[in-house]
Amino acid sequence: MRALVLAALMVVALPVSAEKLTIERIFDGGNLGGPTPRGLKISPDGTRVTFLRAKADDQFQLDLWEYNIKDHTTRLLVDSKKIEPKAKELSDEEKARRERSRTAGLKGIISYQWSPDGKALLFPIGGKLYLYDVASAQPHELATGDDPIDPKISPKGKFVSYVRDQNLFVIDIATGKATQLTHDGKGTVHNAEAEFVAQEEMHRFTGYWWAPDDSTIAFERFDEKNVPVTKRTELYADRTEVIEQRYPAAGDPNVEVQLGLVAPTGGEARWIDLGKDKDIYLVRVEWVPDSAHVTYQVMPRSQHQLDLKIVDAKTLAQRTLVSEHSKTWINVLDDLKFIDDNQSFVWGSERSGYHHLYLYGIDGKLKHAISKGDWNLDDLLAVDEKAGLAYVSSNFDFVPDRQVYSLKLDGSTAEKPTRVSQGDGSHHVEFSKDAGFYIDGYSNPTTPLQVSIRKNDGSFVTWIEENKVDEHHPLWKYKDDLVQPTFGSIKASDGQDLYYKVYKPKDFDPSKKYPVFDTYYGGPTAQMVARGWGDDRGTGDYFAQYMAQQGFIVFTLDNRGMERRGRKFSDVIYRTLGVAEVEDQLAGVKWLKSQPWVDGKRIGVFGWSYGGYMTTMMLAKGSKELAGGVAVAPVTDWKLYDTFYTERYLDRPQDNAEGYKKSAPFDWLDGLTSPLYLVHGMADDNVLFLNSTELMAALQKRGTQFQLMTYPGGKHGLALPGQKAHVFHLIANFFETTIKNAH
Repeated sequence: MRALVLAALMVVALPVSAEKLTIERIFDGGNLGGPTPRGLKISPDGTRVTFLRAKADDQFQLDLWEYNIKDHTTRLLVDSKKIEPKAKELSDEEKARRERSRTAGLKGIISYQWSPDGKALLFPIGGKLYLYDVASAQPHELATGDDPIDPKISPKGKFVSYVRDQNLFVIDIATGKATQLTHDGKGTVHNAEAEFVAQEEMHRFTGYWWAPDDSTIAFERFDEKNVPVTKRTELYADRTEVIEQRYPAAGDPNVEVQLGLVAPTGGEARWIDLGKDKDIYLVRVEWVPDSAHVTYQVMPRSQHQLDLKIVDAKTLAQRTLVSEHSKTWINVLDDLKFIDDNQSFVWGSERSGYHHLYLYGIDGKLKHAISKGDWNLDDLLAVDEKAGLAYVSSNFDFVPDRQVYSLKLDGSTAEKPTRVSQGDGSHHVEFSKDAGFYIDGYSNPTTPLQVSIRKNDGSFVTWIEENKVDEHHPLWKYKDDLVQPTFGSIKASDGQDLYYKVYKPKDFDPSKKYPVFDTYYGGPTAQMVARGWGDDRGTGDYFAQYMAQQGFIVFTLDNRGMERRGRKFSDVIYRTLGVAEVEDQLAGVKWLKSQPWVDGKRIGVFGWSYGGYMTTMMLAKGSKELAGGVAVAPVTDWKLYDTFYTERYLDRPQDNAEGYKKSAPFDWLDGLTSPLYLVHGMADDNVLFLNSTELMAALQKRGTQFQLMTYPGGKHGLALPGQKAHVFHLIANFFETTIKNAH
């Protein structure tokens, strides 16, 4: 489960005439944060940066643009409307993929790839696949048939590959000949695809991998025959659909996976032995640069162990390079990097209690730590072998920040990383292949997302998108009423710091007592308290600003169990959810009540997804401290959620029945006495609508009154036209009528 992060934005007030934000302007009026490039990529020759940008009159329709580094010009490369004048109905398979990748609301060009020679770009649109010739500025449709998914240009540029009808295909670019590489994909068998939990929980959206020399493709084959069929009723405004989906709920069987090798010219697949245990997760596959070996990472169902295996691509002989172990769970990391002519590799691990990097020999023997200490890194960004440096992102200096640091590969700076990025706040970067420069997506609480090119020492080269807030910027007429947050921390019961941020109304009067809009996420794999433009990716959520303008104190706290703080911080939730998280959030409420400018009787809570679950638990356990709350799309029964996510924290239901019972709100509903507004999409295929119907029935059985809003056709993000504005009006109205008027 990934966060539906609800964080707030603000800018420095300047002496201009301000307009008030409205919910319609926030959700239906285009991006207030200005031009926001996404999908930034550096061309293979390093001369240009390409990116996706929304049309000025439609924030959901994406076109392909380029920035020329030499002449500092920006131009539109591909107008998606010219290729696809009218949006085509997507296949069910593509809809599901986009839902998993959180791009379900987007149209036009939503993904693309450079050819290795930098002469062409590959992208799907409208159920077709196009190869765009940069020199002639012409897109050429490839003969793939309808609805190809997961297209790729091979590393040497000889082939284009894609998946259709559950099988893997390649096209020889020189001849245009298409070859079908797998033939048994049908029914429950899928070739070269990522299964549901891989997409939803492992952040793995592909099921096949090219060897660097184009000689071989490694591919996943999975069979979901043992996964139970769940019948889900999706209610729309004009119809009802019964969906039969093979959904691996906690405790149920998963798919059976295989890993094969096949030549792009065709022939029989050869299968890698994944071991006797068939109840496993194939979490990562990556080729060694020599193309003679492929690696894969595999976990048992318990997720207490992860093995990195290396396989000889000719003989299929294999050995274990690294084996990680944990008494709680292993987080899947993306730090594997082969160096020294494939004689060494960089590896990420949390074995010390923090995410750090280690250098190994190709024999699997540890050489030394590249980083260490009581601090956490996020990702390995790049390796500069000539300079002997690894570049990483981390919150080393300040927990709510995301900065870029360098570390020496020899381990001599393991405890003292050198900060590279400039400007306090949040930096999301993409390095060039040689690590000589990087694209910097930077924001802070007073700066909407800016995109620049920087040398690897952090020095400025040029802007891709300065995004200056001037009279032409969509934020200009609103900025005078936006406010900056303050950051701080309180102590958890075990002494760890819990970071928070607070937004006060612009005309804040410390002698008055204000109601509180307390919003959170609370779950793993997310950080809400970030010193960025809204969240740490610079993605704006202006609703907190709106609530501050309505006279609320807006408060957000990151409880234990959330990410970027190390394993002591996260592991307290193991085998029982909703205990440490609620305890910490109630500690935040206690801190609020100690402030002279807070009306302790008028504190309300709101959350979505895991945050919705948190609202049900907060009201069930802490109604005496709260005036009410809104829960959108809450998990109420963890047995209804998927295997990989749920069992990571709770184990299987058959192994931890009491933990599942105590982690659900039903045992605590006698304590739910404050007003609850329950909200759910009636076609949610992530947190199933059944979660809310179970809660409704339990509350009704007790005679507990609550308010309810359901959205016909609404998925997890409530992205159908009008739904976002409607639900946030609902939330605002609840806080205005119920929380402000509480006594």
